[in-house]
Amino acid sequence: MKKKIKKRKLKIGNLLVLVAFLLVIIFGISFMYYQNNLKAVSSNSNEIVFTIEQGDTVNNIVDRLEKENIIKNKMVTLIYAKLNNLTNIKMGTYILDNSWDTDKILTYLNSSTTALTNTVSITFIEGDWAKHIATKISENTNVSYDELIALWNDEAYVRSLQQDYPFITDEIFNGETRCLLEGYLSPNTYEFYKETNAYDVTKTILNQTLKVYNKYKEQMKNSELSIHEIYTLASIVQYEASKVDDMKMIAQVFYNRLAINMPLQSSVTVCYALDIEKDDDWIKCEVNPNYDSLYNTYKYNGLPPGPILNPGESAIDAVLNPEYNEYYYFMADVYGDGTVYYAKTLDEHNANVNKYLK
Repeated sequence: MKKKIKKRKLKIGNLLVLVAFLLVIIFGISFMYYQNNLKAVSSNSNEIVFTIEQGDTVNNIVDRLEKENIIKNKMVTLIYAKLNNLTNIKMGTYILDNSWDTDKILTYLNSSTTALTNTVSITFIEGDWAKHIATKISENTNVSYDELIALWNDEAYVRSLQQDYPFITDEIFNGETRCLLEGYLSPNTYEFYKETNAYDVTKTILNQTLKVYNKYKEQMKNSELSIHEIYTLASIVQYEASKVDDMKMIAQVFYNRLAINMPLQSSVTVCYALDIEKDDDWIKCEVNPNYDSLYNTYKYNGLPPGPILNPGESAIDAVLNPEYNEYYYFMADVYGDGTVYYAKTLDEHNANVNKYLK
């Protein structure tokens, strides 16, 4: 009996040794595989221009590095980046070399000083008009203001964008919009080549607009408003609200007015109709309610022909997710802290105006 137990123990012991041996082999092979995939793709130098744009994720960046044959293995690179705190990759344009190993490439992309100096960062803020954006680009690159405005109003060109950018719908081409792409030039900080062209600049901006659109496209499908109407209302909300917290409330006020066929009566639409910037001369916007333009929502019911500026994501979110209320009027204390006061009736609204604006 003791011999049987002894033999059984020997068999179990041998099995454990075998398992341990196999684990060592597997670990060794895995480690060699891991180390090998961190090595350079090539022993020969081959420089590659690689651009990282605003909003790119580490996963997307590493995926492109693999596809462009700059690294050997996406998964191994992701693991290495996380283990070595090399995931803070900076936006910019870089000259990489596939004779570099993974550590050098990731270290290079994590540095704030290695991006090319022939690029420029330009920020478009929420509320910029197309003409503001064109001005900023023309002041920092070789592309002219006139070239950009002409391209953004070229119907054939803008129609050619529809298959790649589903937010560009036929409603844009209504014959009344001042600038076809007004409202669709997403506010953000962009990296452009100083020497570039209007087409590349436009697509870079529209790619960011697409990212925001994709985030909300299901909600847009379920909205009573069309895509063009959503962007148009969002632009008015953006212009009217100085604080993000007020956007959802103001969006609902406009919905309330639309529901009873009441004119939107938004002075900021008059600013756009007059081509007067509200911050510069907002009183002229207030005292011209009869100015004859389809953008004038005092004179014409419903939404104007198109957006009156380029709204940010918060304004789009506000239009899709308004804060329910039963108000039909609002006004901002422009002489004070900018607080917005809401009212259900015209009498209540006039009382607010007399209290805070006179």
